Amino acid sequence: MKVPRLRLSENEYTLIKQLREKGVATELVNQCDEAGLPLSNVKHFWYKSEKFSIFSKTDGLQLEDVFDPIIKDVQRYSPKMRKIKRAKVKNPHCLILDPADIHVGKYATNSEAGESYDIKKAVSIVDTGIDSLIQKSSGFPLDKIIFVIGNDCLHIDSPRNTTTAGTGVDVSGSWHEAFLAAKDMYVRAIEKCLPLADVEIIFCPSNHDFMSGFMLAHTIKAYFRKSKNITFDVSIAHRKYTAYGKNLLSFSHGDGAKMADTPLLMATERPEMWSNSAHRYIYLHHIHHKQTNKFITSGKDFIGVTCEYLRSPSASDAWHAKSGYRSPKAVEAFVHSYDHGQVARLTHFIEPDAKICKCGAHLYNNYTHGWICPRCDG
Repeated sequence: MKVPRLRLSENEYTLIKQLREKGVATELVNQCDEAGLPLSNVKHFWYKSEKFSIFSKTDGLQLEDVFDPIIKDVQRYSPKMRKIKRAKVKNPHCLILDPADIHVGKYATNSEAGESYDIKKAVSIVDTGIDSLIQKSSGFPLDKIIFVIGNDCLHIDSPRNTTTAGTGVDVSGSWHEAFLAAKDMYVRAIEKCLPLADVEIIFCPSNHDFMSGFMLAHTIKAYFRKSKNITFDVSIAHRKYTAYGKNLLSFSHGDGAKMADTPLLMATERPEMWSNSAHRYIYLHHIHHKQTNKFITSGKDFIGVTCEYLRSPSASDAWHAKSGYRSPKAVEAFVHSYDHGQVARLTHFIEPDAKICKCGAHLYNNYTHGWICPRCDG
């Protein structure tokens, strides 16, 4: 049998190891001292001797190196929150608020896409949608709110204006402007929910912002970490499960497992929760529309489980407009009875002629408000 030739002999390996431990490092320090350069600024270098020419470079920057200091800083300044004591609710219900696929940072123009979209408009749409859905749910006695975050909240995942996979997209503003706007948007929404009921935050990782969305979710957790009325499930797991009374609820972005496989995945991954539940629902995202044909089904009642995809409030950019994707835009919510499962579906549709009011903080439309902002009369 032919033995493959090793790249280095044992003697060569030993010599390189010695150079790494002594000669190279020592010589590098000496050269930096002579040149007046900080050693920490040296990212890579060549070392040449009579026997070797060696290229060395430092380890790349890890995500934790950037992520951990940000979280610790947010935790340091997170506000103190008193625990809200609530009276027991008769005939309790749970409100699921799920502003899906917001794509903060997406850019669209009327001239090319037939509708406009930018960071400011994305945030205004969600702010108004949350207010509308909370108002629509006011007739139900709530003892819990599930607020779903993630699901392509951010449009890009790199400073190069690309998604996680590297796909280039049209953007509005810089990546950090979108991140901060989305963070403030989520904080406002959660603060609106807290007076109504205790809140469970569930994060769904997604394909546009797999890393930055995870960081955003943990930033929100750090901000509200002192609240005794909020719980979090912000792990990187793609499918999340939670129980409410006789309900078993699942949330996922929808770009992974096929919808037809999700009921058995639920039974396999959460067998005890499955056996203790009478009503089971799987809420998916990513597709943005309601549709049934031979290629795709965006909602279906399986045996024992109901699955569906949620609409997105995000406008169509140039690529989507060119491809003909013109599904209705909306922010959706659902109400679940503790004992009887889903009892209401709430929808805040985004009118195609919606405008931002003079104050720049709210979105309004002719159908709902006659072009008068309901908050500032602008």
